Amino acid sequence: MIIETRIIARLVWLLLLVVAPASWGASPAEQLFNPQPAEDDIVLPMPDNATMVFRKVPVPGRGFWGDPSRVIQLGDATGSVFEGLQRRQIAGSFVDDQGQWYLMIGKYELTVAQFAAVMGLQGLMDASADPEIATLPELNPRERLERLARPLTYVSHADMQRFVERYNQWLFDPSHPERRANLPRIEGVPGFLRLPAEDEWAFAARGGIPALEAGIFNDRLPFDASRLSEHAWHLGNARHALRPVGLRAGNHLGLYDMLGNAQEMTASRFRPELGQGKPGGISVRGGSVSTPEAEMRSALRAELDEYAWDPDSEQMHQRRSFNTGARLAIGSNVILDSEQRARLEQEYDAYRETIRQATPVGRSLDNLVAQASGQLDDMDALLDALIADNPALSDPLSTLKAQSEQARLQLTQAEKARARSLVQDATRNGANLSVYVSKLPALVSARDNALKLVEHSTRYESRLREVEALIDAQKRSIDEQLSAYGDKLAELGDTHPDHVAEAFETLAARRMTARERAVLELLDLHVQRYHELRRSEPDKWLEDYSTRFVGFEDG
Repeated sequence: MIIETRIIARLVWLLLLVVAPASWGASPAEQLFNPQPAEDDIVLPMPDNATMVFRKVPVPGRGFWGDPSRVIQLGDATGSVFEGLQRRQIAGSFVDDQGQWYLMIGKYELTVAQFAAVMGLQGLMDASADPEIATLPELNPRERLERLARPLTYVSHADMQRFVERYNQWLFDPSHPERRANLPRIEGVPGFLRLPAEDEWAFAARGGIPALEAGIFNDRLPFDASRLSEHAWHLGNARHALRPVGLRAGNHLGLYDMLGNAQEMTASRFRPELGQGKPGGISVRGGSVSTPEAEMRSALRAELDEYAWDPDSEQMHQRRSFNTGARLAIGSNVILDSEQRARLEQEYDAYRETIRQATPVGRSLDNLVAQASGQLDDMDALLDALIADNPALSDPLSTLKAQSEQARLQLTQAEKARARSLVQDATRNGANLSVYVSKLPALVSARDNALKLVEHSTRYESRLREVEALIDAQKRSIDEQLSAYGDKLAELGDTHPDHVAEAFETLAARRMTARERAVLELLDLHVQRYHELRRSEPDKWLEDYSTRFVGFEDG
């Protein structure tokens, strides 16, 4: 009986792949697996002549540890409390011959047909809670293909992981080395299939390097809001009904349905903030056919309750959501062998002094005062517990607690002194910046005059070169001071607000020039904005300084 069922299932599956209406134009295989083919697609085989398509997503920076360009901003200041702005380091899993690191992510959402190809038609029916799956053999060819081309939903996170495991096993079958021929490799080691990490997904959804270069990476959507329906299936144009993958326009990276259609499982646990907070269910991204148009955004994230409690039956069930699916990624291990590990350790010191300092994690790890304060908090809790359990030791333990409190006061003073030092240094950078900014318009005017004179006589060319050299030097000085100003401001943004406020009050009480006082006011506004948005805004800072100090006269 089991053998007969398998034979019937295989016959039905073959029928699904070979029968298609002529009006569809493309072959059934293309319609199911790659409806928008491109020359640089990476195509992996699947059982029963199915395929899965991936796209390379380059990441900024060179080398394993990268450089400051690899630090990106994720989140949305206008979104929910779970989408706060954060600076994160994005990393690739593979590197090409030119030293370009990249991650690899599915071009489309995982479809019903692809799941069935690996797990079998019976495996699909066993895993899916979709009532329409059982009717597949009864549908006409066009309806059947349309249904198979939709994103796979209605399966649990555990079923999705079983699919990934089975697909990896099939690819790495030692008797079929040809199956892994197109897998990317690092240090000669092939990658493996997995779900994408949440930051990988977010980087790809925002458009990656092309979007960074176009200045739209931090926008609410990676395209003009008026074009949302061209790129995504949402509640307004889909009305809760999933559609075949690849029908809407792709993003800058040639990825389809990153927003809308099915919301997508990631490999990450949902936390209140990216990377920190209580670990909960599975983090899902992208919105779906049930997401209102006004709520669609790149930063949209939700929690899939992997196990859902049914209060009526008082039972816990694996969650299967009608609008939740996934797309696969290809990853690799961090440490591949002892030689590579030693090389990474040798390169770490340079990384520690550069890129890690640009991230909140790096600054907090290197803030020894903050670490010590946290350790004292732990000690206080331990001492309180020991005093409660050991009344006879109350006096010596209370003495230790008093000493701990004295150490905390000293650390607080050190943190306050650090905040004052940062405010002073940032004010000094800001004052220098204000001078350079105020002088630049006069130099630009002098260059314009020199250009007019050169039109009448070449003897003014040397003067033009001198002025242009002065402008270049002035711009370099502006960039240097703006960068230093931003570094101090970011550190202030990660310092306790009470200490920062006290530092501003202390400095404001001193005798200052009109320029220094104006700089202090701007710095205060910039720190408050950083606390609110958790993001660096060098262009906005420079604009503020230009507006405030062009034509400024020291009083």
